[in-house]
Amino acid sequence: MISNRPYLIRAIYDWIVDNGWTPHFQLDANYPGVMVPRQFVQEGMIVLNASPTAVLGLEMGNSAIGFSARFQGEEQNIVFPPEAVLAVFARENGQGMPFPPEPYPEEFLQAELDEASSGLKAVTPSKTSPGVKKARKDSKDKKRANLSVVK
Repeated sequence: MISNRPYLIRAIYDWIVDNGWTPHFQLDANYPGVMVPRQFVQEGMIVLNASPTAVLGLEMGNSAIGFSARFQGEEQNIVFPPEAVLAVFARENGQGMPFPPEPYPEEFLQAELDEASSGLKAVTPSKTSPGVKKARKDSKDKKRANLSVVK
């Protein structure tokens, strides 16, 4: 079954814009497939102004959301899966909708486990990432090796 998350994101976004407010996305910046300027990520999250006047070429599909935006005067392409969205809200009043963190895809966790076991330095999501705790718990339940942060 197709997730309802992308549909809800689009609906809440449209509702915010129709009311003349400024839509923002809060993302789990460590979720696989998220492409955002890393210097603006704080505690594993980033908040993006997605106002029609602030972005170009906004596309909200079922598998990815993307647009171009300026960060400190430099245009950047932003792409992220709907699963990385933690909230859609209006800047003016906080109205919107939060979403529960999604566990990271099994293939992403397995690739990290493979890297770690081959002696390479594993790049793991930060402990503060909302989806990590559940994904790690799910991995433990399946009697798989645990991921650990390698610094």
